[in-house]
Amino acid sequence: MTLDSPQTVRGFDPDKLAKIAPALEPFVASGELAGIVTLTARGGEIVQSDAIGWADIELHRPMRPDTLFRIASMSKPISSVAALILIEEGKIALDDPVTRWIPELADRMVLRDPAGPLDDTVPAHRDITIEDLLTHRSGIAYAPFSEGPLQAAYEDRLGDPGMNRMSVDAWLAALGSLPLAYQPGERFHYGHSTEVLGFLLGRVEGKPFRQLLHDRIFAPLGMVDTDFWLPPEKRDRLASLYAWDEGTTKLAKVPVAMYDAPPEYTPGGGGLISSAPDYLRFARMLLGEGALDGVRLLRPESVRAMRTNRLTDAQREVPFVGMPLWQKNGFGLGLSIAEDLTDNPYACGAPGSLTWPGIFGTWWQVDPANDLVMLYLVQHQVPVSAHSGSTIAAGRGAAGRAALPVYQRLVYAALEAGACPSVTGATP
Repeated sequence: MTLDSPQTVRGFDPDKLAKIAPALEPFVASGELAGIVTLTARGGEIVQSDAIGWADIELHRPMRPDTLFRIASMSKPISSVAALILIEEGKIALDDPVTRWIPELADRMVLRDPAGPLDDTVPAHRDITIEDLLTHRSGIAYAPFSEGPLQAAYEDRLGDPGMNRMSVDAWLAALGSLPLAYQPGERFHYGHSTEVLGFLLGRVEGKPFRQLLHDRIFAPLGMVDTDFWLPPEKRDRLASLYAWDEGTTKLAKVPVAMYDAPPEYTPGGGGLISSAPDYLRFARMLLGEGALDGVRLLRPESVRAMRTNRLTDAQREVPFVGMPLWQKNGFGLGLSIAEDLTDNPYACGAPGSLTWPGIFGTWWQVDPANDLVMLYLVQHQVPVSAHSGSTIAAGRGAAGRAALPVYQRLVYAALEAGACPSVTGATP
């Protein structure tokens, strides 16, 4: 191990890190993004942190290092860690059928054609397992990533995937009334699998999933600002959500309803609100193979299982929302893993780097080879569909995704021992 020279901080050139904010500021100055928070840490030390632009343009509330964000699918890795905790305790197993706790999903029917009529089905070959939920191979869909009658049925029966006033029992019953898009285990198909996983964990523990996450992850790690519910006294710290308005050719605020009290529906796949300092603690726990500051959530072998690809060669050939994501990246238990960085536009850093970002442009990465955590947080909505990968990554009005690789490249350019050969925007 070599010591830092007087000109470096944890192996970073501070002058090069200082270039990050000036490089990102034009995205805000041009009106393409409202604001950005970035945070970079190595060896447990924060080496870079910037808060740029506005948390709310109209109210002139600036971004702050502790601004709160709807982290969307960045919730999924947290829910997956909760599942691994219960697996270690012997309360559940990867090959357990989910029907043991969720009888609403018994006797599944599967569409012959994922875009075909809802009554043109065949019986499922087997029950959905907990591993199917963790790897999105359950056959359960999301409305935006579905086509044909299934898309409309999801929207009608389940409502908004992020904010919903249904009870858990009612939501699971509604999900149980819908056919699967694919046979359990057949392919990676992005959907409500992690929502189901969270509600299953709640039934196993006999408590609301929100309480389970607080007791087993947030409180032990000191994640004081991460929750499904935002109390009134914290709402002035929440970044507003914006989208590109083609009519006015500028950003427009997207209205998002707020709960007056903690909700029963707590979607483990996309409902959490968090901050850069909080998510840093979660990411550092994964970097520490399950432990942080003397608190151990998982055994090292469980973290290694999370970051080991579970997709078959055939499953890796299936595009993810139109992108060939799995040809050079794997998917483990709730996380994607960078494997081959050569000509890979969907990863940065070193092989073995872990991530799973959010649809509002939030992104994070743990790079074990470089002992590095990176966080990039924005609130920028883009349209999504079953084939919308290119729009998500770099379409018109998708400046949040265009700014991300600027941050990624500059971080690795500042790291004396590393380089980031090819990067692009986040996937949902």
